[in-house]
Amino acid sequence: MIPVAHPIPEPPDFDKECRERGTVWWATRRLRGEHLNASDFPNYWTQYEAHLSNAFHQRCGWWAMWIAEGQVEHYLSIKNHPGLAYEWSNYRFVVGSVNGSKRNHDDKVLDPFDVEDGWFEVLLPSMQLILTDHIPPEKVPQAEFTLKQLRLRNGTKVVRSRKHWYDQFKCGNLDLEGLKLHAPLVAEAVGKLQSTGQSLP
Repeated sequence: MIPVAHPIPEPPDFDKECRERGTVWWATRRLRGEHLNASDFPNYWTQYEAHLSNAFHQRCGWWAMWIAEGQVEHYLSIKNHPGLAYEWSNYRFVVGSVNGSKRNHDDKVLDPFDVEDGWFEVLLPSMQLILTDHIPPEKVPQAEFTLKQLRLRNGTKVVRSRKHWYDQFKCGNLDLEGLKLHAPLVAEAVGKLQSTGQSLP
């Protein structure tokens, strides 16, 4: 995970096309006393996926890597916080597997908006993600839960993706600046080794 600049400006028509429409829909169902599941909520937010993706530089907020396809994730879940279903500040850009793993854990999971530089690093050549000594002690339990729940430490998919970008760099298809854009933590690991004169594994 890496810092994500925020707050992210709302798209010009978001309030009318998503927040207002969604809030009216939800309020109407509440007045009727309907029992609602998260899947019942109209997904007006999906039309803003591209806008959110651009703000995240096309990188998953938790993987911190470029992804071809992403989703709008409700940081505080619809199940536990239905009143935030149509609130722009509650959205994060994620890869689908992270969305599925996070489920309704809400703020038990570390928010990309709260992460600061140097809290995480990737180890070469294992591609495992670890915590560093720079993370505040009070954030460590939440960060450890995040690594485990979202399979960020050594999950098959995320490790495969890290290795893909690393291999693209090693074979010359990406320079270091390109690697920083697509996989910043992998680039930091490369830079760390290069600064000490060590050969890349």
